[in-house]
Amino acid sequence: MRNLNVNTGEVPASITERCLRWNGRRHGYRPAGEPLDTKRYSVEPLDQSRAKAFVLEHHYSRSYPAARFRAGMFEHRAFNKPQLVGVAVFSVPMTQSLVPKYLGTPPAKGVELGRFVLDQSVPGNGESWALARAFRLVRAALDIDGIVSFCDPVARYDQAGHEVKRSHTGVIYRSHNAQHAGRTLPRTLLLMPNGLSVSDRTLSKIRNGEQGYDYAVRQLLDAGASSRCLAEEPRDWIARLRREGFLRPLRHPGNLAFIWKWA
Repeated sequence: MRNLNVNTGEVPASITERCLRWNGRRHGYRPAGEPLDTKRYSVEPLDQSRAKAFVLEHHYSRSYPAARFRAGMFEHRAFNKPQLVGVAVFSVPMTQSLVPKYLGTPPAKGVELGRFVLDQSVPGNGESWALARAFRLVRAALDIDGIVSFCDPVARYDQAGHEVKRSHTGVIYRSHNAQHAGRTLPRTLLLMPNGLSVSDRTLSKIRNGEQGYDYAVRQLLDAGASSRCLAEEPRDWIARLRREGFLRPLRHPGNLAFIWKWA
């Protein structure tokens, strides 16, 4: 397979022939040409606990955004309870400026498609079908003018060289009539040994002792970081983790931005 051009967002043709799927934070693929028996599936509003549990179990990021609305894709089989096989989370963007910047509307009038995960059991072409129905539900539930989403085109690798996150280029969003709206600003990420990045917000909570400090610290410790030394200031601890190589920098060209706007 040809490599993605992360600077232009060019999508190799071979990528469009496969549909990304998830199972226990591990990715897999289904052929894009697989038929989807839509009579076996439905998309319905989903409660917070089920949506969060599904996303945390399957999504590589091991994180869940601040949701405003959630939709679940269910598979229906005779003599069995409906099985949750996919989740779309419409969330509050990381910063208030993103909705005005990309949608040209006040922050509350837009949401981000913060997570979209389908189980590996869902046949190819399930994404577009599920997204269309999830969009109808969120538009009926929230007074919004549009949706924004971001794709990270840079793969991640752990310290052993194993790929832990595939590059994402918005193939599904493009097929669902999204408008490519450029990309976010370049930045430097800090990666832990497991290949996952630590958000600027998480580090800010630690450096400044803000609300959520304990949880932010636990994220680093659970990933193998050495504990703070006695009398070591939080910002000095972060600096030491960088010097020790626990937090390694990765220059990132910026995420690809996509929008759907109907107002």
